[in-house]
Amino acid sequence: MFYYVDCHAAPGGDGSREHPFDRIQLAAERAAAGDEVKVLPGIYREEVSPVNAGTADQPICYSSVEPRGAVITGAEIVDNWEPYEGDVWKTKVSNAIFGKRNPYTLRVFGDWLEQCVTAHTGDVFLNGKSFYERDTLEEVLHPAFDDASWDRDFTKHTWYTCQDENKDETIIFANFQGKDPNKECVEITVRPHCFYPEQEHVNYITLRGFVVKQAATQWAPPTALQEGMVGPHWSKGWVIEDCEITESKCSGISLGKYYQEGNDNKWMLEKCKDGTQTQRDCSLIAQLDGWSKETIGSHIVRNCDIHDCGQAGIVGNLGCVFSVIENNHIHHINNKRNLLGAELGGIKFHAAIDVIIRNNQFHDCVRGVWLDWQCQGTRVSSNYFYNNCMPKDYLLKKENKNGMGMGEDLFIEIAHGPTLVDNNVFLSERSVRLASQGVAFVHNLFYGSITAVGRGAKNGSDTMDSTRYTPIHRPHSTDITGFMSVLHGDVRFYNNVFVQPNVRQGLTDICGLEWDQWDDENLTAGTCCYNGYPTEEEWKSRYEGYCGQGSTISRDIYYMPMPIWTGGNAFFNGAQPCDTESDFVQDTEHEIVLELEEKEAGRLQLHTNLMEYLPAGELVSTDTLGMAFEPEERFEGPDGEEIIFDMDIDGKKRPLHPAAGPFAE
Repeated sequence: MFYYVDCHAAPGGDGSREHPFDRIQLAAERAAAGDEVKVLPGIYREEVSPVNAGTADQPICYSSVEPRGAVITGAEIVDNWEPYEGDVWKTKVSNAIFGKRNPYTLRVFGDWLEQCVTAHTGDVFLNGKSFYERDTLEEVLHPAFDDASWDRDFTKHTWYTCQDENKDETIIFANFQGKDPNKECVEITVRPHCFYPEQEHVNYITLRGFVVKQAATQWAPPTALQEGMVGPHWSKGWVIEDCEITESKCSGISLGKYYQEGNDNKWMLEKCKDGTQTQRDCSLIAQLDGWSKETIGSHIVRNCDIHDCGQAGIVGNLGCVFSVIENNHIHHINNKRNLLGAELGGIKFHAAIDVIIRNNQFHDCVRGVWLDWQCQGTRVSSNYFYNNCMPKDYLLKKENKNGMGMGEDLFIEIAHGPTLVDNNVFLSERSVRLASQGVAFVHNLFYGSITAVGRGAKNGSDTMDSTRYTPIHRPHSTDITGFMSVLHGDVRFYNNVFVQPNVRQGLTDICGLEWDQWDDENLTAGTCCYNGYPTEEEWKSRYEGYCGQGSTISRDIYYMPMPIWTGGNAFFNGAQPCDTESDFVQDTEHEIVLELEEKEAGRLQLHTNLMEYLPAGELVSTDTLGMAFEPEERFEGPDGEEIIFDMDIDGKKRPLHPAAGPFAE
């Protein structure tokens, strides 16, 4: 059955083509398995909460009749501004407009957020672009440029809020930098979500072709209800496709965790149990509550333009399992830097079990993709990454590192694998942050360094043991079989190309020698970050003669770094191989040029002379890569199938003796 919605229609319609509903929610309360809700072009200022679930064979589809012609927004227009002083205007809004929660009294809050930053969940928008909140009215009256923002020129557009308790009104002061807000489109966020079911297990929903924007979302750490502007809210089988997702206060799309009573933001609320332990609890509680492949996950996010969100483009812990994220353009995430802490990135996933992230573009994000804990069976394949490391020189100040570093294309943290990274182009000066093990890199192009090797296994204690133990799963399952810390190593590099970039002086300066347990701030491309790691033979020889209790051999052997495996890699422009590298080419004769051009419609063109000098190697397969040590799982597909790396980043067939790097030709 078809239901029709038209925001220009008169109220009281029955959802027919002739008498459409005027709000999407009216259709959402009626649509059942197999139904399609067709939404005509227009702006829908409402929060849509799907009520009924579809089935695998008969999903419920919500589609924009005109691609991206229907806009769902969590904002309302405000056109009653009064001049206050200089470029600052003032408005009063009745609190009755906010419904469930007032975004101008509710602060952004949660685990792993830097709580010293003042931020309400609300925002002020001028012609679709969000302002910068300030702590005092004085800072709005006399704004200064913010050098931490990636959009410095707009940072004098500021706002401040307070309450009129007697009149139950929200007061907002905003600096419009000479614009008359009553002649422009000025909006404020009033709703926490745009398309998000209130109940859990509203399965098999498709959202297609919408623009979704401007929601007052809350911070989404892995230890809390992870809400998003769009999301399935602990369900299965959603498809989010062909949408533009933008200007969520925190996260654009959430594929993440449900609310666990008594264990929601417990670290920040109660303080006495560390977040690492409450996160371990989250995984075990979820398993007791029925978290499995049969009940949760298996979502698809594809062909979306996701940008200008404050925390993450896509976030998810536990609920993202078995999902596919493909053909998306994810960019300009956390550029305002008004939210600081962990959980930031184009994608931020925990427990990305058998998740595939492929054929996406990630650029101008504080980090492109962050895979944290339990990325077991995860595959990152055929993506382009660029400008994800402080791309503007004015950002290169020590105070802008803010405890979470300088950004990078891909961060894999404190997991045991198997995590497969193949056929990607990494063009930021810091390509990969690798505080992890059980990872295989195959046919990638690295135009930047690998950082944080051998670090990140501890949890910040100065003098006490704070080793982080993270879950291990049965292959291709959510079942937890154990916990272990990261020993480091257990990494493979086959048929990759490493090119040393010309690193900006400012980036070199802020690195210095200020290494800590989270980052070594390495800027040298290549596998040299694994100097000193054992070969497989050296590793196995440690255990010769060990005879258990009473042995004269120290049991330290079980907690030392593991080997790495290499073959077919190529190094250019001064990129450095590690001291155990085998079967490699280091070209010191030719200067490699790499220039990325952004074409129309999001197309990219890479100009390079690299292909003239690449060596040919051997085809790599699952059998080549072996098994990740802790989970004892092969680098294979989600159904246990063998992978042969005979297709390049563009889907072209590789010859029997392929060139190193992501391109077949």
